[in-house]
Amino acid sequence: MRRLAGLIVVPLLLLSTAACGGDGGSDSTSSKNGLPAISEGAKFGQKPTLDKGEGDPPKKLTVDVLKEGDGAKVEKGDAVQVNYLGQAWNSAKPFDNSFDRKQPFDLTLGAGMVIKGWDQGLEGQKVGSRVELGIPPELGYGAQGQGDIKPNSTLVFVVDILKATKVPTSAKGAVVPQDDKALPQVGTNDDGKEPKVTIPKGTDPPKKLVSDYVLESKGDVVKASDTVVLNYSAYLWKDAKQFDSTYKTGRTTTFPLPQLTLKGLKTGIVDKKVGSRVLIVIPPDQAFGDQEQQGIPKNSTLVFAVDILAKV
Repeated sequence: MRRLAGLIVVPLLLLSTAACGGDGGSDSTSSKNGLPAISEGAKFGQKPTLDKGEGDPPKKLTVDVLKEGDGAKVEKGDAVQVNYLGQAWNSAKPFDNSFDRKQPFDLTLGAGMVIKGWDQGLEGQKVGSRVELGIPPELGYGAQGQGDIKPNSTLVFVVDILKATKVPTSAKGAVVPQDDKALPQVGTNDDGKEPKVTIPKGTDPPKKLVSDYVLESKGDVVKASDTVVLNYSAYLWKDAKQFDSTYKTGRTTTFPLPQLTLKGLKTGIVDKKVGSRVLIVIPPDQAFGDQEQQGIPKNSTLVFAVDILAKV
């Protein structure tokens, strides 16, 4: 089964900004746990400058709360928005940061979207906090490394936790009749389990994009600039073959819509209400056209059943 990880432009951190809590700290700060000091930009919301690590790096995950926020504690399953800077222990040059992009980074905590050191190190921290993480190789990129990160590198991150949103397990709302029998039928269960999708046999797919409510909530309308948390099932119209499912992995996915490259999926989600389930049928010209993509044949019509669980 192919995952749609390639449908979004992602920063290095992925495996597959208004600051909350006010300013804190000073122009420089030292870690209580032997992690590299911040020589400039120590306040929450500022881009930090990290010193090179001194001595042997920590062998276990090390977390230093540089400034504790006054928001809720971050829990597994939360949609979390952060700013961050990361560099290797033995370097004074960052390999990645969101501050320069002026675009916070969104993840679902505990969903395996990021390296294990992040999932473990951020859990239990409060919104509005600035934390420094010392991450040993086995909780980072291990023996294989990643990009400019050398194999077996200990990593250091400074992370500002901007926001956290609780994510429900399922869409809920008014059941909308599915009267068009020429379109796929989608289950209306709201128990968090994968809804059944039945694609009609012997019927030509629609030539235009379809985006219809299955369950219509009373949530906020999604805008093209939003970041959304989704559960979805994805099928080929031809042969009704499933090629992706977040339900199968047990992990929701977080899509910043401005970075989503599958046009029809983005268009089908925008203007729908958060908390709803939507049937989206994407013709080839708004999917992958005449190009094969991740095992999806060229000129394929795609079918998605999408729960829009939250927006960050």
